[in-house]
Amino acid sequence: MVFDLDLIKKIYKEMPAKVEAARKIVGKPLTLTEKILYSHLYNETKKPHVRGKDYVDFAPDRVAMQDATAQMALLQFMTCGREKVAVPSTVHCDHLIQAKVGAKKDLEIAVETNREVYDFLSSISNKYGIGFWKAGAGIIHQVVLENYAFPGGMMIGTDSHTPNAGGLGMVAIGVGGADAVDVMAGLPWELKMPKIIGVKLTGKLSGWASCKDVILWVAGQLTVKGGTGAIVEYFGEGADSMSATGKGTVCNMGAEIGATCSLFAYDEKMSDYLKATGRKEVAKLADDIREQLRPDPEVYAKPEKYYDQLLELDLSTLEPYVNGPFTPDLATPISKMAEAVKENGWPAKLEVALIGSCTNSSYEDISRSASIVKNAVSKGLKANSEFTITPGSEQVRFTIERDGFIKTFESVGGIVLANACGPCIGQWARHIDDPNRKNTIITSFNRNFAKRNDGLASTHAFVASPEIVTAMAIAGTIAFNPLTDKIRNDKGEDVLLDEPSGFELPPKGFAVEDAGYQAPAKDGSDVKVVVSPDSQRLQLLAAFAPWEGYDLQGLKLLIKAKGKCTTDHISMAGPWLKFRGHLDNISNNMLIGAINFFNNETDKVKNQLTGEYGPVPATARAYKAAHTGSVVVGDENYGEGSSREHAAMEPRHLGVRAIIVRSFARIHETNLKKQGMLALTFANKEDYDKVQEDDNIDITGLTSFTPGEPLTVELNHKDGTVDVIKVNHTYNAQQIEWFKAGGALNVIRSEVAKHK
Repeated sequence: MVFDLDLIKKIYKEMPAKVEAARKIVGKPLTLTEKILYSHLYNETKKPHVRGKDYVDFAPDRVAMQDATAQMALLQFMTCGREKVAVPSTVHCDHLIQAKVGAKKDLEIAVETNREVYDFLSSISNKYGIGFWKAGAGIIHQVVLENYAFPGGMMIGTDSHTPNAGGLGMVAIGVGGADAVDVMAGLPWELKMPKIIGVKLTGKLSGWASCKDVILWVAGQLTVKGGTGAIVEYFGEGADSMSATGKGTVCNMGAEIGATCSLFAYDEKMSDYLKATGRKEVAKLADDIREQLRPDPEVYAKPEKYYDQLLELDLSTLEPYVNGPFTPDLATPISKMAEAVKENGWPAKLEVALIGSCTNSSYEDISRSASIVKNAVSKGLKANSEFTITPGSEQVRFTIERDGFIKTFESVGGIVLANACGPCIGQWARHIDDPNRKNTIITSFNRNFAKRNDGLASTHAFVASPEIVTAMAIAGTIAFNPLTDKIRNDKGEDVLLDEPSGFELPPKGFAVEDAGYQAPAKDGSDVKVVVSPDSQRLQLLAAFAPWEGYDLQGLKLLIKAKGKCTTDHISMAGPWLKFRGHLDNISNNMLIGAINFFNNETDKVKNQLTGEYGPVPATARAYKAAHTGSVVVGDENYGEGSSREHAAMEPRHLGVRAIIVRSFARIHETNLKKQGMLALTFANKEDYDKVQEDDNIDITGLTSFTPGEPLTVELNHKDGTVDVIKVNHTYNAQQIEWFKAGGALNVIRSEVAKHK
């Protein structure tokens, strides 16, 4: 089945003329990024948009939502007054399935436990014309790659790893639910014109090196902040040699460098993948406009002239990398890993090895890992750590079962988990004797912040390719280099693992009995969406109040967060996922993972009304009950990680008026703006140090709130002294209107009402 074929035909028919017009406007040859962005402008332009400066309105082709974020997005959408979504949209049930014992049982439990939420998502999708993928169908990004992604397209998705679709040459950007509501309501979607980082790839991968190692290397080069505000564009003969799913892996994990998204140019590998997944018509259409789906030749010839930053990598020299622990940009080449383990005192013993997830669950990944297991068994070896496998979709799972790979994994004790996110997002009921004991796991996932996978601060989580993870599962240690190190087998012989081998695409083609798709009703006007007023999982939304019209005074400091404060610290996943559709309930996890600067503890802050210390959410509720606003202060790259807008909605719900930090991660800053919050940065980063525990805070300049003009913050200290500091912001005129209206959704409601 080919989805959206008429839409793709229309886009491809119009694209050559739009690209030519953009070339004239910009006045130079174009990168692929520019071709796609300029061909998706909401309104025509007569002048070029300045990268990193101009806010631009875009018209994405489609929206994708996973079940955890879809709840809040659709609760918002159902209040805006539309009868149907304006663009093709889908919901994918992948986040609420906990990995515990194995695929079949875990899925059964999830369906029963989450029935209320799944029924809500199914019915609301049916009503508003949204495609619905049932629990067990697969992880959103893999399903999108198999069914919806197409070269030259543009989509947004309510998950930070939406850029996975860049593996098929699509600009695919992770956003918060309020952004999705904009697009589903037919309104323009706003983004600051991204800068463009070029990565020139030459040579060809071989041996133990894989596509995953490309992004692990890039993460080491750029760090978790290096891609912020930029699209990363991979090009060169090395890029063309990589499989489409391998390209998807690179684009997926580009979220870990803060990139807006990543993408590759259209090539034969993409064409092959489109055909293998039943989309030969799309491949033919793309072939017909191939030159529009690649950078102009001049860009290839002199890339330094056209990219804001340029990296170069010879794939033939790339060795495997292991990144971590605790951050995805601490990159260690495999040849140095044993030394790094010893020097840093990381636990060498590997307790669990996990492959799969949205990042690395393709047929190619699974077949290469299976070849390592098969080779190990033939040499008298077995797994020396727990070993789990997470297929990315039911199509992949069905195909690898048919081709015998599941039995191969099971021969060494491997456990196949449900086609869902599972341990990658903390949905993992891990078995461990002592949760406080320092221990090590390694995954082929994308993110490895403390507590991310199993909720344990003691777990050292590393990220590597599925091949390296599998080899280390056999060895039972992360201080192992499969290129050079031997393992003792059951006969006492020291043996070397063979290099992995596999198939980019299944030789016998993909197969599936039930992909798990539910098409929406053609007319959903009679479909009822029921939310029980007594539900603990779902809660209808009330509009946030508009700005009062005057400067904010007497705000209490809620918490001064120290160091890394990701969206996992602000709004944890794991067991809290069940409350993603109930704003009040999930607000009880607000900032419980953040470290309080003043006592180095989590979830323990001073209540200025009582002088006592208590949980962050309870303290915020106390201020709210007293009709007193509060402020959160943060460090660098605040809000790094997931796109979850709950990290912005919870503070808004609990009376936080402003977040003041040294710097923001892109998606989180936008989410705060969408909810009518003040997202501010210290003009002088050292002013972070001036904030004291008992501060009462005034924010002035709001009555003349203007783009580009700083605001003033007064820190009124307990001893009577005052520090007056400047804070910057990136609000444009439209975003200031969001603030004044009490949130973007209030503006959307009025816009939709106008056009009725």
